[in-house]
Amino acid sequence: MSKAKTIDGKTFATGLRERVAKEVARLKSEHGVSPGLAVVLVGENPASQVYVRSKGKQTIESGMQSFEHKFDAATSEADLLALIERLNGDPAVNGILVQLPLPNHIDEQNVLRAINPDKDVDGFHVLNVGRLWSGADSLVPCTPYGCLLLLKDQLGDLSGKRALILGRSNIVGKPMAALLLKESCTVTIAHSRTADLPERCREADILVAAVGRAEMVRGDWIKPGATVIDVGINRIDALELGSKDDGSPKTRLVGDVAFDEAVAVADAITPVPGGVGPMTIACLLRNTVVATCMQSSISIQDF
Repeated sequence: MSKAKTIDGKTFATGLRERVAKEVARLKSEHGVSPGLAVVLVGENPASQVYVRSKGKQTIESGMQSFEHKFDAATSEADLLALIERLNGDPAVNGILVQLPLPNHIDEQNVLRAINPDKDVDGFHVLNVGRLWSGADSLVPCTPYGCLLLLKDQLGDLSGKRALILGRSNIVGKPMAALLLKESCTVTIAHSRTADLPERCREADILVAAVGRAEMVRGDWIKPGATVIDVGINRIDALELGSKDDGSPKTRLVGDVAFDEAVAVADAITPVPGGVGPMTIACLLRNTVVATCMQSSISIQDF
């Protein structure tokens, strides 16, 4: 088999952001509506800070309003909930995202439940979870929705495909399963306690790896010709993978799939970085536009 096609999430995300910008321009010109996204950051987690800056930049570039709220790590849960209540009632804010993880003294579920589900552009509120699983219209978690878009772009109709999702988190694994069921896939959710895990993976036409363990999925776990979506982002010591100590950076990002092995078996695979990652913010922007249309009773364009 020839080397697998690399699924270019970066290019796809660029196109999606362009479509979002066109829809934002339409909402402004035809309806006088300007979508607004509020992002809340608590603490000084370096990765979260980078992510929040990127969200703000791309929100503005798409023509939307960006509202950033930053708190120090000692902020009380009560103060955070008070802000969310204000944002829920602010008509200029159509989407609310609280950057995770939160400091240990703040109950994450209390915060997520406090967000108006119609402004919950992360798709984590229990009402949106229920809507997704029941097949109703909902705001969908950004990363799994981005994975779905890449799969449909690569494969077209997913009906009848056997899909295995490695990982059972509320953020990726479970909503990914719901989305693929809606596409009429036969879905298996696997995890660290799944018996005969490599064999279960080898049965899948679609393999979504979202377990958070560097290069856990080996090439011989993959069904020949399968499509592999690698959600993992793991920073590791480059020398662990046999890199030469030539003065280059000592760490690098890898996924949950051993990419160099997988490309010899799979038909198509997302790289890390440059695969699923860019899709997350692009889908967040899309969700903000969808939320805006829902709140203003405006027909949602297919984009």
